[in-house]
Amino acid sequence: MIAAVILTISTVAFVQFALFYWRAMIEGVARQAISDRVHTAAGITDGVITGENFRALVSLYEMAPDLRGGHNGFGDVRMYYSVLESLKKIVPPIARWADAEMGTCARYVAVLMDRHLERNIACANQMRGI
Repeated sequence: MIAAVILTISTVAFVQFALFYWRAMIEGVARQAISDRVHTAAGITDGVITGENFRALVSLYEMAPDLRGGHNGFGDVRMYYSVLESLKKIVPPIARWADAEMGTCARYVAVLMDRHLERNIACANQMRGI
């Protein structure tokens, strides 16, 4: 019985740590600089990326070909965004926090889109050199 309690507590602590770590990684990437070409491509005129831009950025990323192969579907970030959207509707007092988190998700996708475009430009330049 004691072993089961210890296992349960350990598992819950591990899952909590993993979620906090994952969120910190998303936050760290989202804080990086985003070039103007991503703002222009996504149609963001005021220069501020918010949670409302998330779907536009994901669809933009999916439309851009990856010249080096591989593709990131953002499944985990999409799921987190959807959970936040649902929580925002169900629990109105956390709407401000949910909006901030949704903005972080959008900035994360924007940074990855910027990296994606950089790789494509580098690959295209390499191909021209051949």
